[in-house]
This record gives sequence, structure tokens and C-alpha cells, in this order.
Amino acid sequence: MTYIIGQACVDVLDASCIEACPVDCIHFEKGVDRKLYIDADECIDCAACEPACPVEAIFAEDDLPLAQEAYREIEALYFQDKAAARLKLDEIQPRGGAPGGARPLK
Repeated sequence: MTYIIGQACVDVLDASCIEACPVDCIHFEKGVDRKLYIDADECIDCAACEPACPVEAIFAEDDLPLAQEAYREIEALYFQDKAAARLKLDEIQPRGGAPGGARPLK
């Protein structure tokens, strides 16, 4: 099992999960990506990221809400074809205002 970062992360990009991850398996390209991505091949399933997320965007793979199933595909696609993953994200989550309260990456 791995973890998936869902809808609540889009346009928030809080760094708390990155800081909590002991194996640096959470990736993104600053200024390009709209969400963070967990590499399933690098993730050790420690769950340290899940409680660290202030917007509750991280789910164990088996706990991903049905309404967010598209994020499972986007997460996997990101590590094969970043451009395609970004396009798919833009299709399901058009650009707009981000939820407040999270600490943005510096």
C-alpha cells in the first residue's frame, strides 16, 4: 500500500508532508506543479505524511474517497509523464482560488 495526495492539496502545496517524510518520496516542481506527488516506488508506507498534512489531502491508497479516484491515476502518471499528469489535473481541477490556512512552500 502507498499513499495518495488528493484534491485538497491542489494549489496549496503545503510543505509539512515533505518535512515529515523520512525517505523524501514526495515530489513536485516548484512554480510548475499545482500539487505534491508521492512516488509509490520510494514510499515506505510509514504514514508520517498523513497526519502532517494540514488540509487532510493525504490518504492511504485503500482509503482514497471514490470522488477522488482520478487522483490515483494522476499520481501514478506523474512519475511516467509529468506533462500528461499536469494536463489531467487541469482537466479535473481547473485553476482557481486555493483554500486558505496552509503554509506554502518557500
